[in-house]
Amino acid sequence: MKYVLTGSIGNITKPLATTLIEAGHEVIIISSAASRKEEIEKLGAKAAIGNLLDTSFLVTTFTGADAVYLMVPPNFSVTDWLGFQKEVSDSFAKAVQQSGVKNIVQLSSIGAHMGKDAGPIDGLAYLEKKLEGIEGINVIKLRPSYFYTNFYSMIDMIKQAGILGSNSGGADDKLILTHPRDIAAAAAKHLLALDFKGQRIEYVSSDIVSFAEITKTLGEAIGKPELPWIAFSDEDTFNGMTQSGLPEVFAKGYVQMGKSIREGLIQEDYFRRNEQPQGKVKLEEFAKEFALAYNH
Repeated sequence: MKYVLTGSIGNITKPLATTLIEAGHEVIIISSAASRKEEIEKLGAKAAIGNLLDTSFLVTTFTGADAVYLMVPPNFSVTDWLGFQKEVSDSFAKAVQQSGVKNIVQLSSIGAHMGKDAGPIDGLAYLEKKLEGIEGINVIKLRPSYFYTNFYSMIDMIKQAGILGSNSGGADDKLILTHPRDIAAAAAKHLLALDFKGQRIEYVSSDIVSFAEITKTLGEAIGKPELPWIAFSDEDTFNGMTQSGLPEVFAKGYVQMGKSIREGLIQEDYFRRNEQPQGKVKLEEFAKEFALAYNH
């Protein structure tokens, strides 16, 4: 079969591509960076270098594919984050319609059921809705939860302040976690089997633990067993992000996401459905990866 993957060679698309290639299929990876072409080809895939906002480029690339994997990439150079996400989503939707591709695996997110007030998740919810408006296609919308890899951004906090923390909740609050490898495995499963008809969602999660457990496990892995979890205010979180150089529009988005996690809104649909972690990577295993990054 022929698959087209967005996401360049990121930490989901790369292992996903490898799985599909090892299974003997043709894989085309879309990237906006020409510098990625050689690395993409080394994987055994074909590189399609172009802009996701160029709908005609997407139509050409999608045409003839058995299935497409869609993800809206981060872009820290924009001044209107949600506006950019909507532009990419509109381009995706038009390309799906015009190319005739019938099978779509979309990378969405836990919290997409909210539709608004979930920070960067709002743009992924928008793409879910855009795809719902297209008749005759099969879509599985993968909704992973909080990425383990987000904790890498807190390494400087540990080294400089000796703490872990955010505005997402207190020490006893639970956080649903997902490893990118488990997301790639879920996407690969559905792309290989094309076992989905119509449009439906699927939650992808690896573990459910408290912030205190996260801090203890990561702390022990880096030789800091007494590392504390500190619940930040929204204001302190925003100020910390902007002072570290994050543009205001992104800081506002992440603060909103943390607030909605803390208030139970982002994770409510997961728990309402009585979902359970099915991913293989538990917190203890990720802690080993975290320690390598911390000590690098």
